[in-house]
Amino acid sequence: MQIDLTPDQKAFARRAIETGRLRSEEDAVQEALALWEERERQRAEFLLTLDEARASLARGEDRAITPESMRQLASEVKERGRTRLLAELTTTP
Repeated sequence: MQIDLTPDQKAFARRAIETGRLRSEEDAVQEALALWEERERQRAEFLLTLDEARASLARGEDRAITPESMRQLASEVKERGRTRLLAELTTTP
């Protein structure tokens, strides 16, 4: 596969190589693709969560919005984030 970068993208990759951040232009492209894949995975997870929330609302399983329910939701979201981060940290070589 041949990939044509813009002059700005080439300069950006060259600076990363010159500073030792990356070893090659191929590394730059691989890292960009890895970030894109992660973003798309997160997007898919978000859309799934949104679908689940809509289905829950349709079943009448909605939550009352109160200061306490917002604190509880924030706590749940933080815990899920911590769990995901810990999983990623323990599986990263």
